[in-house]
Amino acid sequence: MKNRQQFEKRKKTIYDLICDDLYVPMKLKEMAVLLSVSKEEREELQEVLDELVLEGKIELSKRGKYARSKKKILTGTFIAHQKGFGFVAVEGEEEDIFISPEDTGGALHQDIVQISLLPVSAGKRKEGKVEKIIERGMTKIVGTYEYSKNFGFVVPDNPKYGKDIFIPRERSMGAVSGHKVVAEITDYGKKDKNPEGKIVEIIGHINDPGTDIMSLVRAYDLPVEFPEKVLNQAVRVAKDVSSADMAGRMDVRDWQTVTIDGEDAKDLDDAITLTKEGENYKLGVHIADVTNYVQEHSALDVEALKRGTSVYLVDRVIPMLPHALSNGICSLNQGEDRLALSCIMTIDGKGRVIDHKIAETVVRVDARMSYTNVKKILVDKDAALLEEYQDFVPMFLMMEELAALLRKKRMQRGSIDFDFPETKIILDKEGHPIEIKPYERNVATKIIEDFMLIANETVAEDFFWQQVPFVYRTHDNPDTEKIRKLSAFINNFGYSMHIGQDEVHPKELQKLLQKIDGSPEEPLISRLTLRSMKQAKYTTISTGHFGLATNYYCHFTSPIRRYPDLQIHRIIKESLRGKMNDKRLSHYDKILPQVAKHSSEMERRADEAERETEKMKKVEYMSGHIGEVFEGVISGVTSWGMYVELPNTVEGLVHITSLDDDYYVYHESSYELVGESKNRHYKLGQRVKVRVESTDKLLRMIDFKLVSCEGFKESDVLPQAEED
Repeated sequence: MKNRQQFEKRKKTIYDLICDDLYVPMKLKEMAVLLSVSKEEREELQEVLDELVLEGKIELSKRGKYARSKKKILTGTFIAHQKGFGFVAVEGEEEDIFISPEDTGGALHQDIVQISLLPVSAGKRKEGKVEKIIERGMTKIVGTYEYSKNFGFVVPDNPKYGKDIFIPRERSMGAVSGHKVVAEITDYGKKDKNPEGKIVEIIGHINDPGTDIMSLVRAYDLPVEFPEKVLNQAVRVAKDVSSADMAGRMDVRDWQTVTIDGEDAKDLDDAITLTKEGENYKLGVHIADVTNYVQEHSALDVEALKRGTSVYLVDRVIPMLPHALSNGICSLNQGEDRLALSCIMTIDGKGRVIDHKIAETVVRVDARMSYTNVKKILVDKDAALLEEYQDFVPMFLMMEELAALLRKKRMQRGSIDFDFPETKIILDKEGHPIEIKPYERNVATKIIEDFMLIANETVAEDFFWQQVPFVYRTHDNPDTEKIRKLSAFINNFGYSMHIGQDEVHPKELQKLLQKIDGSPEEPLISRLTLRSMKQAKYTTISTGHFGLATNYYCHFTSPIRRYPDLQIHRIIKESLRGKMNDKRLSHYDKILPQVAKHSSEMERRADEAERETEKMKKVEYMSGHIGEVFEGVISGVTSWGMYVELPNTVEGLVHITSLDDDYYVYHESSYELVGESKNRHYKLGQRVKVRVESTDKLLRMIDFKLVSCEGFKESDVLPQAEED
């Protein structure tokens, strides 16, 4: 931290010098002499100048002289569009900057670029021009190989990468037409010349089972195989818990302990204990002590940091740590002694944590429960299960009672609870989707959710007040403009919310969601409320969590699958053992900003890959239902048409050109398409019937045709509908 502050101070000094009216452009050597910078320190002076150039504050002439930048230069990531234009995402800028096709300067998707801003009229989106490509974003491309007599080319899967890659015959690895391949780019080409590359991997034929998902895995650069060194280390450290391992730990093996997870879960990293003392509950959230086996800087740790998170795809899990750990010694398996890090909380009758203890423990799980069975015990009163688990039923009833208290307290302070169903996709042995259905949360999933939330909050608050370096999970307040738009929109339905000078309190959004609960417009307003929110991320400063309406939050409960949890377990254990001296504080100050940033990026990559594999399988599933009619709800409206979501969570597009012969205009303020002459309104939340027209697996698109719509006669919408 101190080093960075010193670096920033030097940067300001150099920038002020270059901005001085008396300054004459100089080379590095001349500047070093002027500032009496020794030869040993010149490397740092070079770093300062390089960063100022990267930020666009100064520029380097062809003669190697530094001067103040004449244009306003910004640095960001180029996001290409298949139609040729693009946007540049710049940190600190609220909106991405538009780049027209003629101003892209040869930039390709994900390149780091420097842009200058162009003059635009007030109120319009900022526009820019790419001045320089700093760093190429994509060095490898996944696509379909097409063979020609003397050469071949790769058609990229990602439509944002708008050019095919030329492959000389001798660099094709023997690929044939239809092979999914990974091509490494050797020359990025020019405006009139395609990039050139070489094939470095043949994934499989486009029609082979599993090739589609594997292509996405490669496209997102997800590491599948663990290096041998990492696997060997996992086997070496995964030894049974010995009496030496237990020394100095709090022994809670005689506490009634359960795990509650999905039926097919194998990495059981959290266990629960619960008792009642008078009016107070004693809740123990026991988390597998992964750091006992994954030492800092070890091969396991380096690989876990690189991955950042486990990735849950439709047909596979790509774990952060090898199975020898995640399914073995770090899984709290029934009847086995396991090392844990526990947060043991005393909670009063109003759901307040009045005391807590964080400790290194030894646990032994008495029963491995599934969400389904706990739900059958608590809701369905299943006689056979009530008898089988009679010793645990009082604890489950107490869990339900405590979870309701915690939830009520959270809701009172304004925590927002979005209850969108997740998607469950059932695949056959060949990897083809045979069923898609919504996967709803039940009473048991909510109990575990509530217990994990309170443990995460308690740990975060404890370490915030200890003032030691830490990794928090933060969620910024939503953009005021988006909230104002939402407020204006809900007025159409007779709802309102109070917006302060510059921000909205989460309680206002929570009250809105409660008001619309069960109403026809609930899905629509819930979705728009979610879209108005920002993304949660990992930070080293506790700026609070808007969605949970709390000042303190972290991720403590899943070190087996999230690196930030693993990192804070280390900090907690060093603090508990009294080892958090100045040297360690300085160490964490230095490494945590990058850990938080990288973990946030890896989480976004995993989320995108998970969404894309789901979309891919949804498209494949619907390709078997071409011509069939389904009921759905308008879930999105744009200038090019409207998106319709079916009850099984599949979403497709009704293109504006496929509507009747009226001229339609998109009204952004009310999220609706309006027919100019017939005055037909298509808006979010309307119930519709659609026919599946076509699917495109590469673009992951499903095209629907409107058959009928709530409020209109079928013949009004689609004259030929009677043919069905």
